[in-house]
Amino acid sequence: MIVRLHTEFDTVLPPDGVVSTLTDFSPRRPEVWPTLDHAKYKLHESGETYAVVTEGTHRPDVWARERYDWSHPGLVSWAAEDSNFSAPGSGVEVAVSQASGGGSHVELDWHREPRGVKGYLVVGLMKITGGRILKSNYKAVFDRVARQG
Repeated sequence: MIVRLHTEFDTVLPPDGVVSTLTDFSPRRPEVWPTLDHAKYKLHESGETYAVVTEGTHRPDVWARERYDWSHPGLVSWAAEDSNFSAPGSGVEVAVSQASGGGSHVELDWHREPRGVKGYLVVGLMKITGGRILKSNYKAVFDRVARQG
């Protein structure tokens, strides 16, 4: 069972800012993305348009080693290589374009196949909320980054 969610929203952050926020794998990543657990965050390797990183949350206690790719302009995707909640290949794709009023239009496609009991709980919760959690979390991060300049 793969759960697929689609959400979209506008943010005041310009498209290059959205992409750079998604692909900032510096040690400050858990500060930029406050739901990430500092203890779980580890950059394994990176290149000009990719990174392999382990990241997760404290509550719920989930983690995933994921391969990020941003080799196509305006598109950032990542897929699980290993995880305690998501099957390999499951992931996220974010398409970013210029919004008509300035800033960015963000389309987020989330597709996760649960792995284990924890996976069914986490993925099930996301299905029940219909992407509202994703939308509010991502929009809050992008808007905060824009305010901070």
